[in-house]
Amino acid sequence: MPAYWLLKSEPGDYSFEDLEREGRAVWDGVKNPAALKHMRRARPGDRAFFYHTGKEKAIVGIARLETEAYPDPDRTDDRFLVFEVSPQERLPRPVTLARIKSEASFQQWELVRVPRLSVMPVPRDTWKRILEISRP
Repeated sequence: MPAYWLLKSEPGDYSFEDLEREGRAVWDGVKNPAALKHMRRARPGDRAFFYHTGKEKAIVGIARLETEAYPDPDRTDDRFLVFEVSPQERLPRPVTLARIKSEASFQQWELVRVPRLSVMPVPRDTWKRILEISRP
């Protein structure tokens, strides 16, 4: 059964639009040990919400993980990992962090509790609820 993740990116650095245009990308730049631990657990076929940080602060799309995590070829330290992702779909309506924080059911999710993580798991019930909120 696939797992669900959330990947965070500053849209000025790399946006969901960039991923859609490229069709596939290497997800890199992760330094936080907890986020790297999550990357090690990710598998091809898992799905991930694509979250824009900065002024936007919203889940805007869904990506698919295409590879397992592997050592970042641009670094000499094997602790730093990358994996490859492809775009799956843009959400019909972005789901903002403010909206997420307004629901009691999301209060234990790492996005609310540990907002600095750039890669984090998404519980199955949370995944389903975010999709519901995103549909008009």
